Amino acid sequence: MEKIQLKPGTLLAPMPSVMVSCGSEENSNIITIAWTGIISTIPPTTYISVRPERHSYGILKETGEFVINIPSSNLAKRTDLCGMKSGKKEDKFKTCGFTKSKSVKVSCPSIAECPVNIECKVRQIIPMGSHDMFIADIVSVSVDSNIIDNDGKLRMDKADPIAYAHGEYFALGKKIGSFGFSVRKKKNNKK
Repeated sequence: MEKIQLKPGTLLAPMPSVMVSCGSEENSNIITIAWTGIISTIPPTTYISVRPERHSYGILKETGEFVINIPSSNLAKRTDLCGMKSGKKEDKFKTCGFTKSKSVKVSCPSIAECPVNIECKVRQIIPMGSHDMFIADIVSVSVDSNIIDNDGKLRMDKADPIAYAHGEYFALGKKIGSFGFSVRKKKNNKK
């Protein structure tokens, strides 16, 4: 098939659609972010990229802490609403109907309705152009008990996370494999 050349752009998709909470219990904010990911396993390190003109930017820079809250697909509309409103003008926890939950290792609240809450402490801020990248150590992870199976394994499919691609939100599809399945030997089912 013939390829068509496009101008360089943010075409890596899908990306996770997350809500980042920041600030204090009394003065908190939420920002919807798709520019996020994992940088390192050891130590566990992540990043979020934020435009300097966003209300949360100053809070993040001042406190050096945040929580990446992974919403389920049933929260897609509220996740989008959170990204459309400004924390300068309103309390997004109230506007979006979210419950503040005390975090374990950071002072900013987590979003109780999200099945996964990843607490982070900023290690470095790197100006990257339109966004600054906040590189952070993951200091605590809290998950709803119903997404842990009987063997103690985290089941992200039960968390039902949403993805973002080019201005659209998506629910994730069916599982098509697991790490190493391409080289794993088949089990011998002989009796």
